[in-house]
Amino acid sequence: MSNTVHFTPGPSELYPNIDQYLQEGFDRDLYSVSHRSGAYKEIHKAAVEGLKQLISLPDNYNIFFLGSATEAWERIIQNVVVNKSFHFVNGSFSKKFYQYAQQSGIEATAKEVAPSEGFDSISREAIDSDTELICFTHNETSTGVSTSFEDIYATKERFPDSLIAVDVVSSLPYPEIDFSKIDSAFFSVQKCFGLPAGLGVWLVNDRFIEKAKQKKEAGQLLHPHHNVFQLKKQADAYQTPSTPNVLNIFLLSKVIEAMNNKTSEVIRQETDTKAKMLYDFVANHEDFDFAVANPDHRSQTVVVAKSKKSAAELNEILAPHNLAIGSGYGEFKTSQIRIANFPAHSIEDTQRLIEILSKS
Repeated sequence: MSNTVHFTPGPSELYPNIDQYLQEGFDRDLYSVSHRSGAYKEIHKAAVEGLKQLISLPDNYNIFFLGSATEAWERIIQNVVVNKSFHFVNGSFSKKFYQYAQQSGIEATAKEVAPSEGFDSISREAIDSDTELICFTHNETSTGVSTSFEDIYATKERFPDSLIAVDVVSSLPYPEIDFSKIDSAFFSVQKCFGLPAGLGVWLVNDRFIEKAKQKKEAGQLLHPHHNVFQLKKQADAYQTPSTPNVLNIFLLSKVIEAMNNKTSEVIRQETDTKAKMLYDFVANHEDFDFAVANPDHRSQTVVVAKSKKSAAELNEILAPHNLAIGSGYGEFKTSQIRIANFPAHSIEDTQRLIEILSKS
């Protein structure tokens, strides 16, 4: 494995012992087994049951494996929206979800703020009462803006008939979520779970599936492949409708097992400690400044800073020390840097990164 510690925001640093988990899969001959076999079902069950424990997922939730987190955009819109969705847009990824909804032919509307800004009055936004789906991005990877779950819950209280879907792609398992106050969430494994890209995880509750049932009974569910009914039928048997990413699901089960042994509480404490270290560094270095002005809107898992040097220049300095950071996203590629703060990043490596950047 590479000696470089990747503080890039995804794909990112691999979780410790991934090489050992990979070898265990080879030793157990798991990567060639049929996805209908008992051996695969054991892998699938271990990942599902472990994730439920890690994030305290209620029994009325289902866990589905997809090709990516962005596939969840399609599945969510296709399965439950007939007419209207509403999107809180605070960066490139939340905007792409909104744009997909528009392209799907439904009436999609949005509240959009400028890059690096958050939302101060979510619960007071004008949303039509017949909106079927309200979409949030908890942690906008492109800008380092975070949306408070308390604001998300308040929106749920104001619009109890609407489904709430939350992008937790670059934050789970950090946030402690009250899943009774949302209906769906999704993430990918190449960020906080420290795995190679190529696996999305979609969480949906029974209320979400009931809404899909209503759409199906009305003859409006026109996407038979990977609709929630196909996904649920197979997931109830610890399977998937089509051949899944067996390697990544196995690795996910092992990483989740390690995270549960560490406990989610310790993961949160370490994340908070590293975030404070990084933000204190940004505050005290003349070459850097906060990209997100309001501290209440700053992400704990993707620290974004304005920088006098580009990420490319800084990575030349970091390379001899086997460290790498991420560039800004899109129009901010050369004017900002992004530093991931995921469970795979140790406090010691974070301190080493800060010490070297301090001398840059």
